[in-house]
Amino acid sequence: MAIGVGSAAGEEWAMGEVGRGSVDLDAAFRTAVVGLAAGAVDGRAGIDAAFGLELFESQVASRHLDLAARRLGAARRGFYSIGSSGHEGNAAVAAALRVDDPALLHYRSGAFFVQRCKRVPALDPIRDVLLGVVAAASDPISGGRHKVFGSAAASIIPQTSTIASHLPRAVGLAFAIERAARQGISCPWPRDAVVVCSFGDASANHSTATGAINAAVHASHQGVPMPIVFVCEDNGIGISVPTPADWIERAYGPRPGLTYLAADGCDLPDVLGAAEDAVYLARTWRVPVFLHMRTVRLGGHAGSDVEAGYRGPADIAADLARDPLLGTARYLLATGVTDTSDLLARYDRIADRVREVSDEVVREARLDSASAVIAPLAPSHPSTVRADVLRSATTTDSPSKGLSVGPRMTLAQAINHTLDELLTRDPDVLVFGEDVGRKGGVYGVTKGLRKRFGARRVFDTLLDEQAVLGTALGTALAGFVPIPEIQYLAYVHNAADQIRGEAATLQFFSAGQYRNPMVVRVAGLAYQKGFGGHFHNDNSLAALRDIPGVVVAVPARADDAAALLRTCVSAARVDGRVCVFVEPIALYHTRDLHPGDDGWLASPATEHVPIGSARVYGDGTDLTIVTFGNGVPMSLRVADRLADRGVHARVLDLRWLNPLPGADLLEQAVATGRVLVADETRHSGGVSESVFAVLLDAGYRGALARVTSIDSFVPLGPAADTVLLSETDIEKAALALLP
Repeated sequence: MAIGVGSAAGEEWAMGEVGRGSVDLDAAFRTAVVGLAAGAVDGRAGIDAAFGLELFESQVASRHLDLAARRLGAARRGFYSIGSSGHEGNAAVAAALRVDDPALLHYRSGAFFVQRCKRVPALDPIRDVLLGVVAAASDPISGGRHKVFGSAAASIIPQTSTIASHLPRAVGLAFAIERAARQGISCPWPRDAVVVCSFGDASANHSTATGAINAAVHASHQGVPMPIVFVCEDNGIGISVPTPADWIERAYGPRPGLTYLAADGCDLPDVLGAAEDAVYLARTWRVPVFLHMRTVRLGGHAGSDVEAGYRGPADIAADLARDPLLGTARYLLATGVTDTSDLLARYDRIADRVREVSDEVVREARLDSASAVIAPLAPSHPSTVRADVLRSATTTDSPSKGLSVGPRMTLAQAINHTLDELLTRDPDVLVFGEDVGRKGGVYGVTKGLRKRFGARRVFDTLLDEQAVLGTALGTALAGFVPIPEIQYLAYVHNAADQIRGEAATLQFFSAGQYRNPMVVRVAGLAYQKGFGGHFHNDNSLAALRDIPGVVVAVPARADDAAALLRTCVSAARVDGRVCVFVEPIALYHTRDLHPGDDGWLASPATEHVPIGSARVYGDGTDLTIVTFGNGVPMSLRVADRLADRGVHARVLDLRWLNPLPGADLLEQAVATGRVLVADETRHSGGVSESVFAVLLDAGYRGALARVTSIDSFVPLGPAADTVLLSETDIEKAALALLP
């Protein structure tokens, strides 16, 4: 059934939200255009006639797409209607850029998207946007998973309803483009490309925006090329909260190291001139530029929003009078490019096209199964990952055998050794973070790497976790395999959305056309002696383990640390996986399993340890102790003491906490019929809960118990022992589980 059947003029089609307090933008535009008289010729340098009409048609297409989205939503045939009406001046920003300049767009950048895609053969921006609105499986960017402005062919990296969370990635990409060229890394964009990212005035206050812009200026101040144009589309309101009229200029205008340009986004020649200047400066001098584009917001925040509830009629009317479509029409008429009848004919022709396509896309199939939805979320090619792990390993003459050879090391030494080998073998690997360069890391884990590989491969970042992860996100897009370090687990939460909302979602919202290969190293977990408190002994992994598609690895010994790190790097390179590699700080320099035994050191392994495979110690038949991280040496010592009592236990080191090694877990549980989970994380929201769920869902019906740290932050000093899992706790729980 047709959704819209309006007249050729499109009036009925455009009514959308009329009757619920919204302005009829279609009728208002028509009335205003008819009332325009041929004015005096604009005294500024004119825009080429054909080019001016092209930009007008891009603006009109964006407007009619907004109206169609609202109409489809009202008919319950569409699912997204955050519109771009009032922001159509960003078509001129698109015109000032090249198609091979990567763009990360604000959700009101519809006219930019239309104008950019029109310049790429075979792209149809009208159809593409509407396929997203109706969540069609044939949507060429997200495959029906979300309505986003994105196109691999047009170099538009998809963003969702971002609150400036894409800016750190944009800065990282600007940092990476020239670095990729200098290091011979294959990058999707040319060396002289400029990154553009757009965002709203309300988002400009978010920590991700202020941090990202600061990072760009900080890098540029040190002579690092930073070719980026920040476009703040300032419509003066964030949903319902006004932005002071002078705030953006005051906040960003006087910033040293940041070139500030301003333009009226409702005046096509003005915004085009400013955008061309901004792009020229960024491209020529490789510096950050801030383009402040004043816009208006027409039609409310989104489909269900009635702005009359929080804005007065005079304010709404004033914005309507500044409609950028009307401004462009006025300019084209004043310069004699066209006349009123021609403008309306073009307007109607595009309206008819949008209506026709809308009637077609509602018949498109949508995603209808969980497997179809999650297909791009976590691609897995284990045989290819294995081949990448084992190629050209430098620590053994027989890399295919995955031997552990060479001197025995601590866990920290093994990570350093493996990073050294990866940097030697793979030119696409970068290692960076706070203190990882000159200092070699707080615990010496990256010591010597900067001296050997130089500051282009191993480098320090500023003290901002969002910037660290943003650098990873951007360099990953540019062809690198970044290995950023977050100094402590507690500080991941300062920037968790860069993993959760940005890194983990990109493959999902681009149907695998864009990806974020990265391995985030995190020094974490508890049991440090003589240092810390909560922020240096955080024992919670819940915020990482529930992110779809993200791999979480926790090694407990040197050979596993080497092998798991290699697997993570190869999984990132081959499948674009986002991996979080949590390194137990208390085990970094541990040398002995038992006092004087020297039994915990091991040679770094070159083997491939598949994601989701556990390690088993012993073959005891009385009890299986399931654990990970610091729990591994504690459980092994407990198992030895239990043996003295005649109890034979085996210990299962999970190693991978997301995904959990379900098959290995079930096999080892069934082998003894008694399972104790020794979990150093908290009782609530800890790993043990998921272990229980895996076993019970798989049909395990044997004895099952758990012992954990308690629900508390980790206090300073000896008081930590009162809340953390101990060997005594494990031993008591094990004995209680036995007959």
